[in-house]
Amino acid sequence: MSTVRVDSWIWAVRITKTRSAAAAACRGGHVRVNNVPAKPAQHVSPGDEVRVRLDGRERIVEVIRPIAKRVGPVIAAECLIDRSPPPPPKEILAAAPVRDRGAGRPTKRERRQLDRLRGTF
Repeated sequence: MSTVRVDSWIWAVRITKTRSAAAAACRGGHVRVNNVPAKPAQHVSPGDEVRVRLDGRERIVEVIRPIAKRVGPVIAAECLIDRSPPPPPKEILAAAPVRDRGAGRPTKRERRQLDRLRGTF
């Protein structure tokens, strides 16, 4: 049974764009292997569950085949099982209201309108 470093595997299966980004995610506590925070040098083997939190979304994947070299997307998809929940619909992810620079704090009337719009009144 072969094992490979978790930062190398996350990069090889294209979860992160660079290996240094994968190592930084591990050091930042954004990677868990079998529900235990992982350091970059921790090894993963087939059957391990890897949780990676990137861009405000958590990816939950199971290791099928540990690989150390970056491969194409088809082969990378064969090396894991993605058990992540589906991303939320784009309608729910409403953009934050944009205020003109220098406009200052909203007035009481504008705050009430924003509260009604958001449904938090």
